[in-house]
Amino acid sequence: MLRSVKSLLGRKNQAKPVAQADIAEAIDLPCPEQQTYVIGDIHGRADLLELMLELIDAHIGGTSATNPKLVFVGDYIDLGPDSAVVLQRMRELQETFPENVVCLMGNHERMLLDFLDDPATRGPRWMRAGAGETLRSFGVATADLEDSPEYDAFPAAAHSLRRRLPKGLREWIESLPLSYTSGNLWVVHAGADPGHAMDDQTARVLLWGHPEFDSAPRGDGLWVAHGHTEMDAPVAVEGRIATDTAAWKTGRLTACAIRTDGRHDFLQT
Repeated sequence: MLRSVKSLLGRKNQAKPVAQADIAEAIDLPCPEQQTYVIGDIHGRADLLELMLELIDAHIGGTSATNPKLVFVGDYIDLGPDSAVVLQRMRELQETFPENVVCLMGNHERMLLDFLDDPATRGPRWMRAGAGETLRSFGVATADLEDSPEYDAFPAAAHSLRRRLPKGLREWIESLPLSYTSGNLWVVHAGADPGHAMDDQTARVLLWGHPEFDSAPRGDGLWVAHGHTEMDAPVAVEGRIATDTAAWKTGRLTACAIRTDGRHDFLQT
């Protein structure tokens, strides 16, 4: 699959730029500067990730897209069984195609980092969010963390996880950006505060969302694509594109393929 994706991502953009008049006509549509694929929360489903890469591969070829961008919204870990594999795959894709693949940080990656920094305090919350699957995928036993764990159980698990993380993986996670923007499209993990400019959003809002994100319009002509909030079906409406379809339990990983003229397609495993 890497070779197949590489053959498509490696093609540089020789297409005619979108005319300003065309952009004006599509002002109420998401118009990135290059064809962009926004991929929703994976949550440890390596099998669905590979299927999605195949769907994107086919879509790129079918639309004759050149120099497309793949933007993953975060939450690569927890809940599903293959968190370790997914993290390594994300890192591989991003490092192999640095000009075409963007991996954002999700709140679950933030919880992992917080756990490593302060396991006794942050461990219980992360466990409630599905950390058990992630720890087991790295070979860390979790029996002592369930029910009523001893005080030193979480520090011991954090020590074990640190020893088992591949070299450089923690640093890679720490370096993940919180947003990506192109044209009038922004991609974040959880959402944004409609009362503030996108450049002024806090890390907490981008990772955990904002109570008015789904109800108050932005008023600045921007579109915000995101994951985090589980939906029965993906939607693109009123400046918001939701891509989290609870892949870890439904088997439906979703991506939104957004063309430079505002047209979009939802791809789903």
